[in-house]
Amino acid sequence: MFDYSTLKVIWWLLVGVLLLGFAIMDGHDMGVGTLLPFVGRSDIERRTVINTVGPHWDGNQVWFITGGGAIFAAWPLVYATAFSGFYWAMLVVLWALFFRPVGFDYRSKIHNATWRSTWDWGLFVGGAVPPLIFGVAFGNLLQGVPFQFDNYLVSTYTGSFWQLLNPFALLAGVVSSAMITLQGGAYLAHRTEGVVQARAVKGAIGAAIVMVLAFLAAGVWVNAGIAGYRITSVIDPSGFADPMSKTVVREAGAWMANYGRQPLLWLLPALGVLGALLAALLLWGRHTLTAFVASSLALTGVIGTAGASMFPFVMPSSSVPAASLTVWDSVSSHMTLGIMFWATLIFMPLIVLYTGWAYRVMRGKVTAAYIQEHEHAAY
Repeated sequence: MFDYSTLKVIWWLLVGVLLLGFAIMDGHDMGVGTLLPFVGRSDIERRTVINTVGPHWDGNQVWFITGGGAIFAAWPLVYATAFSGFYWAMLVVLWALFFRPVGFDYRSKIHNATWRSTWDWGLFVGGAVPPLIFGVAFGNLLQGVPFQFDNYLVSTYTGSFWQLLNPFALLAGVVSSAMITLQGGAYLAHRTEGVVQARAVKGAIGAAIVMVLAFLAAGVWVNAGIAGYRITSVIDPSGFADPMSKTVVREAGAWMANYGRQPLLWLLPALGVLGALLAALLLWGRHTLTAFVASSLALTGVIGTAGASMFPFVMPSSSVPAASLTVWDSVSSHMTLGIMFWATLIFMPLIVLYTGWAYRVMRGKVTAAYIQEHEHAAY
């Protein structure tokens, strides 16, 4: 139904949709975990916070797992290079995520203040660390990652874990952490009431301000001080995957070139900034559901800005620019992309439907009275 070049672009868009789904859905779970020790001052308040996401968090991780699986199947060279180059960073994310299932399940099993407080901070780690690491990873992608290929297309990463923690990458990590905290705060404000809601609103508004300032600072930094990448040779969009068949140069302002060619792309960073500010304003007026929508739009703007700036690059190489992985030369075969497209067309709507059904059935406020009434059933 689609030619090879069209499927390559479709899968670039679909991977972006999966990343957005992960940021919006599992992101608000992580944001709630990040806010947990600060918006809940007593045991009953913290149980209230936990039970806003308790029934859904594991289902929302489908977006995370599906996103990783889609990268593996659609962009095998990206998957292999990223997961080997960012190996220790990925392990840090994995170790942090370990705290979530055991934290949710074990936290309220024992009536002991130290036990419960320990698991509360474990849930904080599981919610706060992954967004920070993912933001740092995106910050490194914008700068280029030190890797190269041999004659057998086996990648070699020449950097270290500590090199990933450079100033610009850490700023990108602040953007990521703040936008996920905003998402979690907006969701928590919608599902709670009273003092917990008030603290969630305050935390979300603070996160929105930090997100906007850090996002604008990162944009200025990219425009003024981060050299981007540009393909200088002729590209065959329908050609086979061969990342070494092109020539690439690094030059100042290259990440802004797409905005010059397509001015409508400026709507993406505008959406990131205005969506966050609107979410903060709506939260101040206690319009919590529309604030959550505005926060989701802000996430869409930020992630879309990164994707639009880098296109067609997916993983640039700072060691050998010609080895940079792009939408055109790091993908699977035409048949693989076609089969995956139809599978996605069938199963993604099912995921959206059952997720929407679950949220509809378990909608409403989570209160201290509810927790006390369901003492042995609630998290």
